[in-house]
Amino acid sequence: MQFWMEFFSIIAAIALVVQVGILIGLFLQLKRTTESINRMVNDLHTRIGPILTRTQILLDDTQPKITALVDDASHVMYLARTQAQKMDKVFTEASDRLRGQLVRADRILTGTLEAVEDAGTQVRRSFLGPVQKASAVVQGIKVGLDFLRSRRSQKDSYEERMETEDELFI
Repeated sequence: MQFWMEFFSIIAAIALVVQVGILIGLFLQLKRTTESINRMVNDLHTRIGPILTRTQILLDDTQPKITALVDDASHVMYLARTQAQKMDKVFTEASDRLRGQLVRADRILTGTLEAVEDAGTQVRRSFLGPVQKASAVVQGIKVGLDFLRSRRSQKDSYEERMETEDELFI
């Protein structure tokens, strides 16, 4: 049993040495990777540093201009809103006045049309009434003349019939 104890102790020692070797290898690999990453970060800083500096200078130069531009745009919007409100008042007033004038024109036109209609009715009564009466008189005269003519025609035709009968009688 002692033999097995020494044997397992030797195997455990070998395993420990192998584990230490693996850990040392991992440590060295991690150290190389860390140094590589540090170099990349430093390189990145050297490249991005001037870009960030230029960007900061550009932002510092343009910030007052952008602020002035925003202020001007705000003022323009205020003026445009004020002018739009004034134009709305003007158009509202103009449309109200136009509506009033249209109502007034409608009343005038309605009154004129009623006056023309009344005048037409008066003309019809005063002119057509006597014309109809005169037409009735003329029609009566015509009927009378036609009646007289027809009597004459009947008289003439009666005399002609009598003569024809006299001739036939003989």
